[in-house]
Amino acid sequence: MDTSKKMLTLVLDDGTEEEVEIVFSFEFSDTKKEYVIYTKNETDENGNVTLYASTVTRGADGPTLSNIGTDEEWSRIKDVLRELSSNHNN
Repeated sequence: MDTSKKMLTLVLDDGTEEEVEIVFSFEFSDTKKEYVIYTKNETDENGNVTLYASTVTRGADGPTLSNIGTDEEWSRIKDVLRELSSNHNN
């Protein structure tokens, strides 16, 4: 089993770089929109790892991450995360 982590370097608006760990990526077949779920390995007050989600746009200069645009998208992403969590716990 490959236990290596997939890392991604984000270039922030101010030009600084931040390395994050990719948890997984997926695409909704109906919208063809691609998403990435990643973590900075931070935990909240309950010890849960904080996850971040972004849309992925592939362009000539490489992929760009953007904020999630709508509440409907967030709802669908949360459904994917719930499914992943329930499959992981079984």
